[in-house]
Amino acid sequence: MGFKTSRVSEEKFSNLCRRAAAQGAVLLKNDNKVLPLLREDNVAIFGRCQIDYYRSGTGSGGAVNTAYTTNLLEGLINSNAVSVNEELAARYKKWVAEHPVDDGGGGWACEPWYQAEMPIDSDIADKAAAVSNKALVVIGRTAGEDKDNAAEEGSYLMTAAEKEMLYQVCSKFEQVIVVLNVSGIIDMGFMQEENCSAVKAVVYAWQGGMEGGNGIADVLTGKEVFQGKLTDTIACSIQAYPSDKNHGGTVKNIYQEDIYVGYRYFETFHKEEVLFPFGFGMSYTEFEISDSQIKQMGKGTETEFVFTCNVKNIGTEYNGREIVQIYAQGPQTGIGRPLRVLVGFAKTHHLKCLEEEKIQIHIPVCRLAVFDDSGESGFANSYILEKGIYKFFAGENVRDAQQVMVDGADGCQFSETMLLQECEEAMAPSESFERMRAALKPDGTMALEYETAPIKTVMLEKRIRENLPQEIPYTGDRGFKLKDVAEGTCTMEDFIAQLSVEDMAAMVRGEGMCSIKVTPGTAAAFGGVSDNLLGFGIPVGCCADGPSGIRMDNGTHAAQVPIGTLIACTWDEALAEELFAMVGAEMAENKIDTLLGPGINIHRHPLNGRNFEYFSEDPLLTGKIASAMIRGISRNGVHATIKHFACNSQEQQRHMVNAVVSQRALREIYLKAFEIAVKEGGARSIMTSYNPVNGYWAASNYDLSTTILRKEWGYTGIVMTDWWADMNDVVNGGESSKKRTADMIRAQNDVYMVVNNNGAEINAGGDDTVEALSTGRLTAAELQRSAVNICRFLMATPAFARGGNGMTQILEIKAMQEPQAEKENALHDNRIIWDTNEPSEKYFYLSEAGEYDVIVRIMSPQTDRAQTVCKAVANGQELSTFQTNGTEGKWITQKLLRVRLEKGAYQIELQFPKPGMHVDFMEFRLCNNQ
Repeated sequence: MGFKTSRVSEEKFSNLCRRAAAQGAVLLKNDNKVLPLLREDNVAIFGRCQIDYYRSGTGSGGAVNTAYTTNLLEGLINSNAVSVNEELAARYKKWVAEHPVDDGGGGWACEPWYQAEMPIDSDIADKAAAVSNKALVVIGRTAGEDKDNAAEEGSYLMTAAEKEMLYQVCSKFEQVIVVLNVSGIIDMGFMQEENCSAVKAVVYAWQGGMEGGNGIADVLTGKEVFQGKLTDTIACSIQAYPSDKNHGGTVKNIYQEDIYVGYRYFETFHKEEVLFPFGFGMSYTEFEISDSQIKQMGKGTETEFVFTCNVKNIGTEYNGREIVQIYAQGPQTGIGRPLRVLVGFAKTHHLKCLEEEKIQIHIPVCRLAVFDDSGESGFANSYILEKGIYKFFAGENVRDAQQVMVDGADGCQFSETMLLQECEEAMAPSESFERMRAALKPDGTMALEYETAPIKTVMLEKRIRENLPQEIPYTGDRGFKLKDVAEGTCTMEDFIAQLSVEDMAAMVRGEGMCSIKVTPGTAAAFGGVSDNLLGFGIPVGCCADGPSGIRMDNGTHAAQVPIGTLIACTWDEALAEELFAMVGAEMAENKIDTLLGPGINIHRHPLNGRNFEYFSEDPLLTGKIASAMIRGISRNGVHATIKHFACNSQEQQRHMVNAVVSQRALREIYLKAFEIAVKEGGARSIMTSYNPVNGYWAASNYDLSTTILRKEWGYTGIVMTDWWADMNDVVNGGESSKKRTADMIRAQNDVYMVVNNNGAEINAGGDDTVEALSTGRLTAAELQRSAVNICRFLMATPAFARGGNGMTQILEIKAMQEPQAEKENALHDNRIIWDTNEPSEKYFYLSEAGEYDVIVRIMSPQTDRAQTVCKAVANGQELSTFQTNGTEGKWITQKLLRVRLEKGAYQIELQFPKPGMHVDFMEFRLCNNQ
């Protein structure tokens, strides 16, 4: 398979990925028990994605080099549990070979959402129906970074060819199963069409990583029992989602629905617009939840509710697992709240037929709280528990949950409004807008009303000045190393006092992508990125994408796990932790200190192209699954970097579109999962988003990274920007720039990702950190604060234990005895003229041994948001993996590395793991300081 290492069991990792792929699949319909497929069934499989099965979305969240992938056709054949229509399968194989996957040219965000389908006419369907008793139709979609989905054919909607295929199959078969190999929710209108009445089963298979084909085959054939539950509401149409009218703006995106996201909206205002409710998912067996009760423990702000019930598998054929979900309904006051809010969940173990298990769920009172950003309750900018009655509901999904008594009563009554946590006004919008609110009508139903969201009143400059850290007087080098801090022989303050402002300005710059200072092909090097910093014993940390497995653009193989949405659909914290413990072991083996993931933004709208990386429309479920992943990764001493902090709700214009959102929605919805991940998951690394939030770019948003994250939540880790992010004035907002790192540091976003390789020490990005120190826009103390954050984090990484100095390690490549190299000498003035953007190889003969700096001249016609990669291999050994963003046709020169070469013959091969780069020449410049 290719990703085996000394720490990671290849077979165990594969089996775990397969199990997750199976257990996250969601069964929405199963009339007449058409599933599972039985040994006596012969199944005709339609749709090209039975072969070209999507394992993940695109972009950094899916760019994992896997040694293999599995598809649905192979999975079913290899299962030996069902017969497959071989003639139809052969026809598809032939057609797919003649119509290869359209990758859109291979450029960044160019891959189309769907692939063309083989036309299915009446004759093909007839022949298949003459052999097979059941038909399986596979519909595939991808999505990804920098490209949202669209409410059009081939994305959210089915194409004409897909509909015709489904209609033809339904006209010839009585038992049709639809499998959705998709990155997110698509239109489900076909389930209500008369032409599709033969569709008896519908499955969201999602995208299951490298073992996705085997995983979905396992549940289709009954080797595994469906146990996945929806983490989003599936509505009748895209227009039904409350965020739809504001999603996709190019300048700003008004979060007018406020806290009424997903089921919070539908269950409160429009139940009739729901096809499948949040938390819904079928199994091959049935469960009974009985003896449900809640006991109230403690009083006042220390109250905790303890829910217990018995869950019984009442089926007689299949074992299975059930997920018990607890929802709360609070009093409707002037503040307004949804009718249902998820406050707890638990998953049973594998229950045998007629087996029963007692479940217990603890619900802290804070999960019932609302955030009052208006002062309506008398407690402005605070989490409060309003007076009134609180009711609880338990069940298999939000719609079918039944009321549970609290100590035998209808609910829990609080006689007075209680203050749970007083906060500071932070990140309030600076422009007025109307937001939704619920109001109780006399007949007991809820009215959808609008109110003006409270706007910003705080003076940021005053807040920042009042909270400036105290400067540590500069001492110069006193001989302290960072290990002395770890060993307790000097304080962190004494150590940081040795660093000059130039040293610290370099430290807040990450380098990448594909830095030679860290594992080849990874996203960034950070920390000890200069000779001086290394001299102080500050190690070079390594970051790598991404949420579904390690991305190494030099072509190194890694395991690819299922997408985030699928994992969340398992509702299984233990499984998520176990799976990501394997990812953490693979990280440690590859000398990667932090993974750029998981992504934990909220599914605000189904068309966000990056939803596949994220988990759910619900923040509690998101935070719980994320915390499990973080704990799993940390088992191996490495770290997760949760992202994108915050409000990365669309990909269109993601670097510029302003999220206009209330404090309440931020606190209760969009920041809540991050808070849980920090407090329960122990997150130590966070990445900010590209977009501005209420006028302040996230990378320079003081209240985001300091007031809320560090001061309110007690976070002590590092904060990094997303790659090539913009910042704006930390006090006044306004226009953004990639050079405003002083504002980033003042906000306590510690690391700018990224400048060019070897560019941190020389300020290759031309940032304003040092300049701002001289003008008073930034203090040395603030720079020291970020340096402390970075050093403290690095001390808790494998990089610190490894030590060493990657910058001074000179690669050595032996010459080969290849006579043709002398005849085909490609060196002209020590340059290989490539003039290519395609895989190529050349021979040359080097007449003088020595150390050579390798320099390339490269270009990409794409925009600066695109990413391209080239890997150079010399005599079968990796020479360098180098990267550039799109240069819009401008030629640039990069110094790659220093290499020690013998006199003799060499073969150089160029590979393009991520196409789009054009290489003009590669120069070998003999060093004079030998």
